[in-house]
Amino acid sequence: MSDFWIYFNSGLKHFLHFHVYLDVLFLLALTVPYEFKSWKRILILVSLFTAGHVLALLLSVFNIVSIKATYVVFLVPVMVLIAAFYNIIIAGKSTKKESITFIAVVSSVFGIIHGLGYASYFNSLVPNKPTDKLLPLFESAIGFEISQFIVVTIGLLIAYVIQTLFKFTKRDWILIVSAFIIGIVIPMIIRTEIWYK
Repeated sequence: MSDFWIYFNSGLKHFLHFHVYLDVLFLLALTVPYEFKSWKRILILVSLFTAGHVLALLLSVFNIVSIKATYVVFLVPVMVLIAAFYNIIIAGKSTKKESITFIAVVSSVFGIIHGLGYASYFNSLVPNKPTDKLLPLFESAIGFEISQFIVVTIGLLIAYVIQTLFKFTKRDWILIVSAFIIGIVIPMIIRTEIWYK
């Protein structure tokens, strides 16, 4: 297997494992207000997540920025919570007229935090000097981006089927999914080690 496929697969498989369900919940929170026809907005939001992730990895590879795992474990569910609460606030409003500035910033920041958390794994996967890690970093980012679109597409398909079969309004679907996400992440935030230090 070529080096490209090794690093591409590491990025691709990241979102396709059950242990990264918080990342999947974030993508769900990020895209639940949208439908397939809003693909441009979804593309922007998911790409901002990837861009933040890549930026954080670059900063980590060159030892410019690092963060303790304890903070990442706390901040990831906090960002998911923010995205879900935002959905509750905008539920029922037209996404065509709604600015994506706030959620775009949330997506970028989540990407940065996520990238800083992923950095230790990536640095162990590619234990070379920083300049040797640049190509593998971008190869894994391509797989990372594609895996996000797979997750988002599945989420949009499930939303379409459920809303069609059970006659949920878009507003009700946003509220149900967002409340579900909030119910999962609040206990996680409460249980993080950050409160016990």
